Amino acid sequence: MGKQRPWTPGRQGVIAGSMPLPRSLSVTSLSGLDDWTEELDVEDAVLFEIAWEVANKVGGIYTVIQTKARLTAEEWGENYFLVGPYMENNVRTQVELIEPPNAALRRTINNMNSSGCKVCFGRWLIEGSPYVVLIDVGFTAWSLDRWKSELWENCGIGVPWFDREANDAVLFGFLTAWLLGEYAAQCEEPPHILAHFHEWLAGLGLVLCRQRQLPVATIFTTHATLLGRYLCAGSVDFYNNLSNFNVDKEAGDRQIYHRYCLERAAAHCTHVFTTVSHITAIEAEHLLKRKPDVVTPNGLNVKKFSATHEFQNLHAHSKARIQEFVRGHFYGHLDFNLDKSVFLFTAGRYEFSNKGADLFLEALARLNYLLRVNHSEVTVVAFFIMPARTNNFNVETLKGQAVRKQLWDTAQTVKEKFGKKLYESLLVGQLPDVSKMLDKEDFTMMKRAIFSTQRQCLPPICTHNMLDDSSDPILNCLRRIGLFNSSTDRVKVIFHPEFLSSTSPLLPMDYEEFVRGCHLGVFPSYYEPWGYTPAECTVMGIPSVSTNLSGFGCFMEEHIADPSAYGVYILDRRYRSVDESCNQLTSFLLQFCQQSRRQRIIQRNRTERLSDLLDWRYLGRYYISARYMALSKAFPDTYFYEPQDSSSKKGFRYPRPASVPPSPALSRHSSPHHSDEDERYDEDLEAEKDRLNIRQLHLFQSRGKSGSPDAVPFSNGDSTPASTTSTSSSLASPSGSVSSEKEVLQEQSAVCPSRFQQLLPLEDSLSVGAVRAG
Repeated sequence: MGKQRPWTPGRQGVIAGSMPLPRSLSVTSLSGLDDWTEELDVEDAVLFEIAWEVANKVGGIYTVIQTKARLTAEEWGENYFLVGPYMENNVRTQVELIEPPNAALRRTINNMNSSGCKVCFGRWLIEGSPYVVLIDVGFTAWSLDRWKSELWENCGIGVPWFDREANDAVLFGFLTAWLLGEYAAQCEEPPHILAHFHEWLAGLGLVLCRQRQLPVATIFTTHATLLGRYLCAGSVDFYNNLSNFNVDKEAGDRQIYHRYCLERAAAHCTHVFTTVSHITAIEAEHLLKRKPDVVTPNGLNVKKFSATHEFQNLHAHSKARIQEFVRGHFYGHLDFNLDKSVFLFTAGRYEFSNKGADLFLEALARLNYLLRVNHSEVTVVAFFIMPARTNNFNVETLKGQAVRKQLWDTAQTVKEKFGKKLYESLLVGQLPDVSKMLDKEDFTMMKRAIFSTQRQCLPPICTHNMLDDSSDPILNCLRRIGLFNSSTDRVKVIFHPEFLSSTSPLLPMDYEEFVRGCHLGVFPSYYEPWGYTPAECTVMGIPSVSTNLSGFGCFMEEHIADPSAYGVYILDRRYRSVDESCNQLTSFLLQFCQQSRRQRIIQRNRTERLSDLLDWRYLGRYYISARYMALSKAFPDTYFYEPQDSSSKKGFRYPRPASVPPSPALSRHSSPHHSDEDERYDEDLEAEKDRLNIRQLHLFQSRGKSGSPDAVPFSNGDSTPASTTSTSSSLASPSGSVSSEKEVLQEQSAVCPSRFQQLLPLEDSLSVGAVRAG
């Protein structure tokens, strides 16, 4: 191996002789990572990231890998390879097949192809254009029985013949281990291979690498435990009984014992075990019997717009398109004002209880009652975007959009004729006689259009024809709570049992466009290891409801002092009964419906400013650190990792905003003569304060490490800085007071007076008692 450069603090190098890695990764705070500014030196190391979802969209892990690929490709360059299954349709549209530039990998693929395998190499056509190695598991299915026998003899794991998914996992695992072993053999010098495996479908390859003693450093990431998913789907009190489950019996009762064994073996064989959230870390510790070494939160590629508040313009544009769909869907019953309507939505896999659809529907029924008894002018339109078994679009739904288009065409025709007559009247210098602008033919046309909107039935709830209408959980729940889109209901429900697409003849919008047009995303999940849907809402500037049983909810609760002020409502589903959680959700929804348009705009501005917390540029550092740890464990002669006590790390919590949260209960004025125009709210000033408060990894470090003003962490309200919370405490609801922003600014002003001298004089005028904008 070539000469290595020595490691120095602040350097991001991975390849270095006896390189110290001084930071412990069992931390929850974003301040737990060093300021790594230099690029990674990977000349003598290679990273293989292996997952069934590489160039194969079958679940949420696809989003993790796709969005993280650009950052990882920038870090590792030509030494980064994704490994996934070969799927003909996906390869045709997503992959550009090329020759491998790496000589050792080229020889590896050639040898495997000549031995009866089908392995392809190319670039995945996504951001970062990473290299991909795609393995056709069906091409080597003739080896399945032999490999199953080897798996039983060496590992004691038997896979039944009827489980096709597990059979694919066996084929994929053996082929992956073959690939890594062949690559190690083809390298001219002893290689430093790092292999990162995602989920149980890829985990067997990791087990075989350790069993065959290949020179490979391994990382295993579980995004959600298999047994956890099955247990939660069975309506058990999961989180309060984690330590009481007989895991072998539970897995056997559900006929997934062989899958569970594959997952548990990978978790125990790997050098570094990671999960995506602390709530999943607790789950893995009890169900997989190993505590994760690192928690690696999922991020997104946050795209900033050059124009100020461009996301607000995108919201208005997408909202107008949703309003057009609603006009058609409720034709004949459009007795509510769309300008005073609030669009709510939930989306994801159709897991009625795990995704919280049951709680959302019950809360909508209670919200409907409250809006009716209070004679509210607000109408709530709730969308359920969850794929289910259907055979086609609902005829009545398609008819509604056709009627809407016909009315639009009629209005355009009359408008053109009216405009022409008006123009001709003005040309001759006469004021138009309105009674002569429209003739009988125009009135006849308009009357026919109006008659076409007459409807004898209520607007449909489901946009498609369901195959199992009588047993569908959402439809049965709607029948029970009595939400049928009647004229007296202030809550309307639209169930769209299909993922959104811009080519749909019904609602031609992509998911991202649809999210931008809604006002609030509601995701009251009971089982959600991370939760990409609320994270996507946040980076688009759309408020959302999450729970303290989701990774995203716990992450936001930990790093934001008052999440609801920033448009992230955290529902307590761990320490409350179902009825109490439902009442809390109803309260959230009612408060949101009571906000004025201006308050919603203010809240969206705050929500969008949280997007930096979820950027892979920050969260990707946890993956970097996991790789440090794996390399030091697999190659101790070359890499050295020095763990530190994570309890000593300084934490960070986003303070409350300068103005009060946009809650009507908090912003109610004592004087009846108040005008909204008098509300003291300066968007630029609050945005500047948030930019100072936001967690910047390269700025906020402990006082002991740096004397600069940027290194001062915020206090959490007591005498010590906000410290890193333990894994178990991350489940609890946040307690304790938070320092006021004035105290924070005064503290930092003492360190750097010039930086805050303009903000402090304005603090009194922006106090909670004075500002009513939020």
